[in-house]
Amino acid sequence: MKPSLPVMASLLVLVSTGACRRQPSSESPRWETLPQAEAGQLRPLDAFERIEDRGLRSQALFLEASRVFFHPRCANCHPDGDSPFQDSGGQPHSPPVTRGPEDRGVVGMECAGCHQDHNLELARVPGAPNWHLAPRTMAWVGKTPRQVCEQLKDPARNGGKTLAQLVEHNAHDELVGWGWNPGAGREPAPGTQAHFGRIVAAWVATGAECPGEEARP
Repeated sequence: MKPSLPVMASLLVLVSTGACRRQPSSESPRWETLPQAEAGQLRPLDAFERIEDRGLRSQALFLEASRVFFHPRCANCHPDGDSPFQDSGGQPHSPPVTRGPEDRGVVGMECAGCHQDHNLELARVPGAPNWHLAPRTMAWVGKTPRQVCEQLKDPARNGGKTLAQLVEHNAHDELVGWGWNPGAGREPAPGTQAHFGRIVAAWVATGAECPGEEARP
């Protein structure tokens, strides 16, 4: 039996108002269960315990960590090109420089020529031990969290590190730590290096799962 005109009209109203919209799958990440992150902070680890599915919790932890990975303090030195960025991100390095054969600049314009092992506050020149540009295999700019996640898990693209070494690197490396002590009025990465390291460790402990391609922090 064909539906009557009143029934057909009712169906059109339901569709147009979204009442027939497909409900989210029970397998879908419930990011809305996480508390809002405070400005300049990372969410506390216990906030992720409310995500019962271990794999989804791991994905959520990586998305939280990616708030640091993609922050200008980190991403500026992980470009998909031969020159770093500076300031709030996207601004070419001034003066113009290139990575050189070992990611430390070219002859006469080496990174260490300006960047020492500490910030120069009066000159407003940032500095930390082992200052250099990340290899192109570790480029993050222009990539999605999933792409960076897969890259970090691949020893061929992460400097030959195991997952345990990645945790140690992120939690204690002094150049990484500069992101929270950038000096000269620069905005630091969110949270602290210690808490960031704990988030990376929790991501590894829950299986080091990568989020979906469309997922964003």
